[in-house]
Amino acid sequence: MAYGNFEVAGSPELHGVQAVKLLIAGGFGVGKTTLVSAVSEIPPLRTEERLSAISASVDDLAGVEGKTTTTVALDFGRITINPEVVLYLFGTPGQDRFWFMWKELSVGALGAVVLADTRRLEACFPAVDFFESREIPFIVAVNCFDGAEIYEEDEVRASLDVGNHVPIQFCDVRDHTSSKRVLVRLLEYVMAVAMEGMVASTR
Repeated sequence: MAYGNFEVAGSPELHGVQAVKLLIAGGFGVGKTTLVSAVSEIPPLRTEERLSAISASVDDLAGVEGKTTTTVALDFGRITINPEVVLYLFGTPGQDRFWFMWKELSVGALGAVVLADTRRLEACFPAVDFFESREIPFIVAVNCFDGAEIYEEDEVRASLDVGNHVPIQFCDVRDHTSSKRVLVRLLEYVMAVAMEGMVASTR
């Protein structure tokens, strides 16, 4: 499957699929809105509001003290893969008090990106648990923030306690090309999981 100048390796075309819903999840301030904005072919829908003194007292701003806005509902973007396949991206809110929305947003989703910040990996634990418990295929995309310490893939995997089957992708979500690679990696993984399921069902 071709995606711009990228090729999703070793995967069949998704015949009959018109819309593919993907989620971009993770903790507060990890870059979900930025990723959706970086790749969307349409002006992304954002539901950001400025942080107030009241919300600052509720939300944990450790590590993201410079953040001035927050997503209160969702981010939405769209990418056309080919005439048959269109990706619809839904960025989830990151704060604890908005997690109740994840269940609704996950309905119909074929896969997810769990965006992680190595300076505060614990912020993405709830997203990992959420998708594992619902058996939604996901990859971990490590957003490489300026000044953050660089870790090896095995170190990230061990810290998050995710299996070897879960892909780990390092990225800079501010960069269009880097963010596209994240989505290509997710599509490859989603299709590999689907093929495994088809093979298992014929045994």
